[in-house]
Amino acid sequence: MKRREFIALLGGAVARPLAASAQDLAVPLIGFLNSASPGPFARLADAFRQGLREGGYVEGRNVTIEYRWADGQFARLPDLAAELVHRRVSLIVAAGGTVSARAAKEATATIPILFIVGPTPIGDGLVTSVSRPGGNATGVALYTSELLPKRLELLKKLLPRAARIAVLVNPSDAAHELETKYVEDATRVTGQQMVLLKAGAERDFEPALVSAVQQRVDALLVSANPFFTQRRVPLVALAARHAMPAGYPWREYTDAGGLMSYGPSIAGAYHLIGRYASRMLNGEKPADLPVQAPTHYELVINLKTAKTLGLEVPATLLALADEVIE
Repeated sequence: MKRREFIALLGGAVARPLAASAQDLAVPLIGFLNSASPGPFARLADAFRQGLREGGYVEGRNVTIEYRWADGQFARLPDLAAELVHRRVSLIVAAGGTVSARAAKEATATIPILFIVGPTPIGDGLVTSVSRPGGNATGVALYTSELLPKRLELLKKLLPRAARIAVLVNPSDAAHELETKYVEDATRVTGQQMVLLKAGAERDFEPALVSAVQQRVDALLVSANPFFTQRRVPLVALAARHAMPAGYPWREYTDAGGLMSYGPSIAGAYHLIGRYASRMLNGEKPADLPVQAPTHYELVINLKTAKTLGLEVPATLLALADEVIE
């Protein structure tokens, strides 16, 4: 062997282990896409990071997370998703509703996607099956719309004479027609009357609540729309100002002073996709990870708010509560 060939061969042999070593040391990059804002969703982002930690990944140590928040401006989501794809992230966490998942799905057909969406991930075109999703996406489907009749039932236990029930929906949310139908069907059974209220922006909250008062509404049901969840503090404050008893989809509302909430733990969903993210970083494929659904629903009652509204919560309803805020 000539001296030059020997040196070239030796150099290649040295370079390959160095390249492999550098690849092993590379820190995975997660793209975190959310339709909401970091402040109101801080607790949920913490739950995601906790799930990651339990899977062996700690932000700033052996994984990096790049955050993209749309601040309630859904039209920004496609560009934010494209930014993450351009950054060549290892996977994309698309949370804050179906709008985020769709933006991520349209931006890439190869990068793994973890979503938190409503009850119809198949109908939304995100997966082909909940047991074996196929493609590049999986996550958690929160069946909250179907719980609206249950929230109505709980409100009726608290307000047995309530005759007119308003439901607040976001007309830009594809799920709002389904939610409306659920409440219409339920009120038809109970003999109550439904009043439909629509709000697509925060400026619509006040007119919607004023309309409810003018129509002599007895109680309010609030949709699980991500925009409402992000703006839950002013929404709860308006309900209090107009002395409107309300049932909400998540405990985050009752923590903010809302009267009563019933639904799955949204923090639990973020925690679960944190665990899924760690499994994907270890090599598992989204096509093989089933779409998860909630297994526990929690009823939370805010007694302080009930007292402010002049309501006495029946002992039978208190006995059903998972938590009572005093």
